[in-house]
Amino acid sequence: MPSADTPSALTRMFGLAGRRALVTGGSSGIGRAIALALTSAGAEVIVAARTADTLDEVVSTATAAGGRVAALPADLSTRTGVHALADAAGRVDVLVNSAGINLRPPMDELDEDTWDATMAVNLTAPFILGQRLAPAMAERGYGRLIHLSSQQAHRPFASSGAYGVSKAGVEALARSQAEAWSARGVTANVLMPGFVQTPLNERLSSDPATVEALAARTLVGRNGVPGDFAGAAVFLAGPAASYITGQTIAVDGGFSVH
Repeated sequence: MPSADTPSALTRMFGLAGRRALVTGGSSGIGRAIALALTSAGAEVIVAARTADTLDEVVSTATAAGGRVAALPADLSTRTGVHALADAAGRVDVLVNSAGINLRPPMDELDEDTWDATMAVNLTAPFILGQRLAPAMAERGYGRLIHLSSQQAHRPFASSGAYGVSKAGVEALARSQAEAWSARGVTANVLMPGFVQTPLNERLSSDPATVEALAARTLVGRNGVPGDFAGAAVFLAGPAASYITGQTIAVDGGFSVH
């Protein structure tokens, strides 16, 4: 009989004890849900975002539940800010790139400043963090890069503009990262939401008819909520997903196949 100290099969597959995770955009929406899920699985989690008040709330919530979460204010809109975050984070085993901005003017109104701002946060920041953190993961033989994408990476609607292009780039980035580091234990994958009512989607969320129409495009009959991503993120972060890499996994209630 195994002793009481012997990890269960589920813990061996999905447990994250001893791992350190960095979640950008971890103070709200999908990022917050993922950060709380990772700490509940045993990881020590660093949440990074701009707003101190929301970061403090996540830390308080996780700590009250017995988790270990620390906050790092970060500005991912500049390369200097991204490098500063990498410096401050220290050792990271799991990187979740959830931070994003959603500037989507009609294409004929899309200017270069909006393009640059979108790419900086949504694509350049994940690239730099990967370059800074993944090589050390590979040296240790374990690492997980998890990105958040969008339906607009594959299908244009609701003025996809620069946002859709940035998310298509994130999916390509994950494949390149998988090619570079998977042989040394570092996987790179993408979670692709459907429509989720978060602060990032405030524009669409404010129109009840649009919200209803988007729910009707799913197969389960509802739009997503941040908690829908908790299990998928824990799975990708853990040992059970060691043979999954370079993939985009739709967590969308069937939106993408309907």
